[in-house]
Amino acid sequence: NLLAEKVEQLMEWSSRRSVIRMNGDKFRRFVKAPPRNYSVVVMFTALQPQRQCSVCRQANEEYQVLANSWRYSSAFSNKLFFTIVDYDEGADVFQQLNMNSAPTFMHFPPKGKPKRADTFDLQRIGFAAEQLAKWIADRTDVHIRVFRPPNYSGTIALALLVSLVGGLLYLRRNNLEFIYNKTGWAMAALCVVFAMTSGQMWNHIRGPPYAHKNPQNGQV
Repeated sequence: NLLAEKVEQLMEWSSRRSVIRMNGDKFRRFVKAPPRNYSVVVMFTALQPQRQCSVCRQANEEYQVLANSWRYSSAFSNKLFFTIVDYDEGADVFQQLNMNSAPTFMHFPPKGKPKRADTFDLQRIGFAAEQLAKWIADRTDVHIRVFRPPNYSGTIALALLVSLVGGLLYLRRNNLEFIYNKTGWAMAALCVVFAMTSGQMWNHIRGPPYAHKNPQNGQV
């Protein structure tokens, strides 16, 4: 029947790519039109270079991490699909939904129309994969454990630093008086203090949202 055909097609696309790209026709057929017994998470975005949407690219990276975590988990099923609609491929969808900003994440439930809570509050929460997974769990009861690809940049940087310091000490092994230089240690200590009190360290600890809406005038 029609429902089985739609599910089979979505599963085939998911087997090739964790996030299914959709244009207007695919969106109306697989997301909006009944029958449907599955949930669909849609990222509305504008990834083309001419749009100059850096936030869209960053959010898309987190979205891909989340979709891959779901696609390759043991709990993967045909009850949830991740899709994406780019403005340049589905401008009619943006117009149909009266959407004038990107990126936007929406959940389309198996039955009925999306409610207010089915639109992810990106401005307040941010777009980290873990936050998206929590929101999806609230809307669908599907719990996704986020797996991130290993990042060895920190390990490589630390190894290079240790090698540099070790090489310097080896070359100066006959004259190590500079180790007892108070001015050098004072400068190093100041650098650490400035780094620890910087805005970047505050962001790292507090995890504030990427953007915030002014409650008085509504501007982002």
